[in-house]
Amino acid sequence: MNMEPLRVIISGGGTGGHIFPALSIADAVKAKRPDADILFVGAENRMEMQRVPAAGYPIKGLPVSGFDRRHLLKNIAVLIRLAKSQRMAKQIIRSFRPDVAVGVGGYASGPTLKMAAGSGIPTLLQEQNSYAGVTNKLLAKNAAVICVAYEGLERFFPADKIRLTGNPVRQNLLQAGVGHDDAARSYGFDPQKPIVLIVGGSLGARSVNESIMAHLDDIRKSDVQFIWQTGKYYFEEMKRRIGDNKPGNLVVTDFIASMDVAYAAADLVVSRAGAGSISEFCLLGKAVILVPSPNVAEDHQTKNAMALVNKGAAVFVKDVEAAEKLVPTALSLAHDKERLAELRRNILTLALPDSASIIADEVIRLAEEFRSHTSH
Repeated sequence: MNMEPLRVIISGGGTGGHIFPALSIADAVKAKRPDADILFVGAENRMEMQRVPAAGYPIKGLPVSGFDRRHLLKNIAVLIRLAKSQRMAKQIIRSFRPDVAVGVGGYASGPTLKMAAGSGIPTLLQEQNSYAGVTNKLLAKNAAVICVAYEGLERFFPADKIRLTGNPVRQNLLQAGVGHDDAARSYGFDPQKPIVLIVGGSLGARSVNESIMAHLDDIRKSDVQFIWQTGKYYFEEMKRRIGDNKPGNLVVTDFIASMDVAYAAADLVVSRAGAGSISEFCLLGKAVILVPSPNVAEDHQTKNAMALVNKGAAVFVKDVEAAEKLVPTALSLAHDKERLAELRRNILTLALPDSASIIADEVIRLAEEFRSHTSH
């Protein structure tokens, strides 16, 4: 028996939506195999370079960056960085000698998994969206296993490699110790009146914020209470524009530290359609209005949203129509108890719990199979 610790590379990042699942998978592998040696590979100057060490894991950065679809000449530099990243990834794999490499999406996962597969290391892809991105489509050819969160990805990936696992979500959200009434009161709200939570992501969403600004009077006249997270990027501007005109039933914040409390208070959530957020809504059974971001590759947020809308599990408002339609839609839906209950029931049926644990089992299995082949 080869008793050396399992060696695992986890690669990807760029946004919280990629880093969070990566850390969940790492933690789940550690829980099952405490001796496992886990190394992260990320992109220099991106969020993972701080977040991963803060969570207690080592990380190496590659100079990789995304293609610029608008300014094609800038891509010469991108290609040079990509070539350098592939050389560095090869070096990392040679010195770390992983038994398995995991890609969670984001710039760094491309060169890392390509080089791992080229060295004969088994690779596992985690595709969070209902629509496969370019990198994962290329990497899928040589992947051993592809863990997905939505049905119907056979149109992008070989069916025999697909495992429907769901997306790992923030576990602390699921162990919410606070009930609706207490959560509502912590915001100074009346628990008997409807509460709408508006989240635009950590940086914020311009169109969602403009919708609130355009309908301040409608909000003031209603008995619906709003928790509005503007995002750090927009907070000062929104505060300045509202001035002394803030309705009493509107709480404005740049960032919500205790998401579990905000979710517990909310009867209805308004959000972008990022894969990680959607997985949280499914597990928590929240009624949601989704406003997909138009600024993402291949418009995958709209595809994520439609996967829910087609099952009667979410309401959809286009980004270009948000300023006009979002707040009126939220106000009428907040009072429609039957429709809210129906949305909650339908979204709960899409929940896939224990994702991180199931993915970790696949990671460990691949690593052990690789070990048993190479040690003879």
